[in-house]
Amino acid sequence: MTEHLSSPLGAEKCINLRMVESLSVQKSGTEKPLITATPFIPIDPRRIPTRQWLYGFHMIRGNASATIAPGGIGKSSLLIAEALAIATGRPLLGIQPDGRANVWIWNGEDPRDELERRVTGAMLHHSIDPREISGRLFLDSGREQELIIAETSRSGTQVIRPLEERMVQELISKQIGLFTVDPFVSSHRVTENDNNAIDIVVKTWARIAQRAKCAVELVHHVRKTNGTEVTVEDGRGASALLAAVRSARVLKQMTTEEAKEAGVENRKAFFKVEIGKANLSLPPDKAKWFMLSSVNLGNGPPDASQMLGDNVGVVGRWTWPSALDGLTVSDLLAVQRRIHEGQWREDIRSSA
Repeated sequence: MTEHLSSPLGAEKCINLRMVESLSVQKSGTEKPLITATPFIPIDPRRIPTRQWLYGFHMIRGNASATIAPGGIGKSSLLIAEALAIATGRPLLGIQPDGRANVWIWNGEDPRDELERRVTGAMLHHSIDPREISGRLFLDSGREQELIIAETSRSGTQVIRPLEERMVQELISKQIGLFTVDPFVSSHRVTENDNNAIDIVVKTWARIAQRAKCAVELVHHVRKTNGTEVTVEDGRGASALLAAVRSARVLKQMTTEEAKEAGVENRKAFFKVEIGKANLSLPPDKAKWFMLSSVNLGNGPPDASQMLGDNVGVVGRWTWPSALDGLTVSDLLAVQRRIHEGQWREDIRSSA
């Protein structure tokens, strides 16, 4: 028998026998078929449940979405402000959440004390009473609790099933509406450029979101763009991440040209958020803009100046300036009156 299997012909015969055995088992009905076609049954469209949007048209229950941005632009601070908006049910950044929901922030890079500084700074900036988020905000650091949902070994990419089950249980028991994974790369140990592996990881997070009926937000870094405009396609590593999420958005720092047009000095304190591909970009005055501000926590020595305390960056809404800013009703009436007078030159080159 050993000699028979050691030959190429014997091995091939053995494989064929196993295939026949598999087919025989399926035909006998003792095991569920690998896949079957499910017929579509038309239903009344009024009975189809609406999409469960949680925040704007980006975060949606039962799905994974992605935030893609360069380092240092403010993506973590943005996610904290959005989480607080969802926990309080208030439009802190100009977007009204669809009701209140519990949120869970998991950050794989920063220690807990730094995360607490950021959340506290955002609460001070947006005037949030601690009682508003009591029992609604959960905060964890990857330095204390790792979150490796999948890894690649010699046998291939494997999902850590016990952790997946635990995640679903915890999300349901805490009634979490939004769970953020910041950054996505800290939630797995697979090759970033392997499309098959990344597809497995992202779809695992999507499956968790579906089972727990929550939104999962994956925060992802971008690759080097050599100075060109960043798009959602510039996410680092495999493109499977972009293909597998329900929605993807990109954070873009204000350009020199935009800063000049808007009349701002420190352009690096401003960024805009765009959802979708580059050809869907909005003009600057139509995009959603945000501004980074510095908040002092006042945690310095009691007998020292307050400015000796820690400063943290927080995100707030910023509106692109209008051409009419600074004009009064009297100014507009004066312009209207001059137009009605009709005393203007037919050609700019003619004399007054």
